[in-house]
Amino acid sequence: MEIESQIENLKIAKEKIFYHEPMGKYTTFKIGGPAECLIKIDKMEDLKEILEFAKQKNITMTVIGNGSNLLVSDQGIKGITLMIKLRKIDIQEKKNIIQITVGAGEKLGKLAQICLQKEITGLEELAGIPGTIGGAVRMNAGAYGREMKDIVKSVKCLNYEGSEKEFTNKELQFDYRSSLFKKEKYIITEVILHLQKGKKQEIKAKMDEFATYRREKQPIEHPNAGSTFKRGNDFITAKLIDEAGLKGYAIGDAEVSIKHSGFIINKGKATAKDVLALIEYVKEKVYEKFEKQIELEIEVVGEK
Repeated sequence: MEIESQIENLKIAKEKIFYHEPMGKYTTFKIGGPAECLIKIDKMEDLKEILEFAKQKNITMTVIGNGSNLLVSDQGIKGITLMIKLRKIDIQEKKNIIQITVGAGEKLGKLAQICLQKEITGLEELAGIPGTIGGAVRMNAGAYGREMKDIVKSVKCLNYEGSEKEFTNKELQFDYRSSLFKKEKYIITEVILHLQKGKKQEIKAKMDEFATYRREKQPIEHPNAGSTFKRGNDFITAKLIDEAGLKGYAIGDAEVSIKHSGFIINKGKATAKDVLALIEYVKEKVYEKFEKQIELEIEVVGEK
């Protein structure tokens, strides 16, 4: 294929490049057709090279992190899929602030565990979110009353032309499950967080409490992409889905979780087609019963 012969000429290590790679291997939903070309990016120079290449060749690019808020279509993803795995954790103490510089590809859970060991508080509520720092910033991930906007000082990124840019918290247009990066084409490379010193015992107690709540209330025993739907301005979406009698409703192996109606789970062999059909059915039934439009929190990518 043409894209293969073109990419072979780049300096990126061959072991980081995968062709016709099933995306079910890279999403927490365990669903998704093949990426035409998947490249794991762990160096800034690789990212800049591939951006320049894609611009010259006019190749479509899709950027992913840990695949935890993602539904990839059964037809897969055309062009180049960049999996951001930029790693860095640098901790500096500045007066009463702990400043942590984190690579966009670092996982939130790993950072939370490091903060626990170093007695740094501020990440306890977010510790169970299975995404990367970059992905969490992009969607302003949140849990138990805390969101990324509460701890982000600034973000470094590249635009698709390869130019570096840094945004302050105020410039990031944080909103409910949204940020500047949902609206404009930038690739997050590094995030600066501001946290505080805490007490290990108290930090661990909070993390344990939230972990227990997740196990009890969320279907973490099944592949899923996190909360499927956003909450409404004046309603709790999961409550409406429940009251519409949809808990446990399934299309194929995609099911509205019995444990939490806000989650659609993969019971084993669900396809993206199953999930999308179930999403539409849930939206339709909730609107019929309550005249409320519900919106997706997960992102759908790939060929239709």
